[in-house]
Amino acid sequence: MISVIIPTLNAQSGLAATLTALVPATVEGLVREVIVVDGGSTDKTAAIADDAGTHFVTRSGGRGYQLLAGAHRARFPWLLFLHADTVLQPGWEREATALMEAVDRGKRPLTAAAFRFALDDVGFGPRVLEQLVRLRCALFRLPYGDQGLLLPKLLYTEIGGFSALPLMEDVDIARKLKRRRLTMLQSRAVTAPRRFKRSGYLRRSARNLTCLTLYFLRVPNSVIARFYG
Repeated sequence: MISVIIPTLNAQSGLAATLTALVPATVEGLVREVIVVDGGSTDKTAAIADDAGTHFVTRSGGRGYQLLAGAHRARFPWLLFLHADTVLQPGWEREATALMEAVDRGKRPLTAAAFRFALDDVGFGPRVLEQLVRLRCALFRLPYGDQGLLLPKLLYTEIGGFSALPLMEDVDIARKLKRRRLTMLQSRAVTAPRRFKRSGYLRRSARNLTCLTLYFLRVPNSVIARFYG
């Protein structure tokens, strides 16, 4: 049974699709609650979350703080952290269930999982980026937040959960998990391409890589956040 935690900030354009993709798993009883943690939206995010029957809470400070708050409120033994512009494709629940049952029955050790990155866009740029992300995950087991993160609450607690960071919280928790405790699922998590289209695929990818490098060089998170924009 899963508690889904979704951090939001002016997410009206994608939140409805993200929530709709969870409906089949909710009907099956796999998803038992959805917690939307909002960072101060001024659009219709709250109304969309309310219409969908989610638990809506507010927490400022950035995504790391929001994810921490959502995990603290979660009541079920598995946690799924999901961005508000990411849509899990049909069939994800079967793959997730197989992993969860293997862990719960002791056939696998406590393990986290992320989904296969995909972009809701056509053309050469998005396909190249998808392959580069796939390579990064294969070599380093370093998924970003837009690939989702599914893990047992026991493991989340064991590693200390998300850090209170305004940015790079996804990389930080992947580092805590380490390669041996992160599985890459085949089900796709399809993300809206807005930020890539706005900046350009090459420029946005270069900025993301620079932020990652700065993180591993232990540059203060506040500096990275200003660079990220």
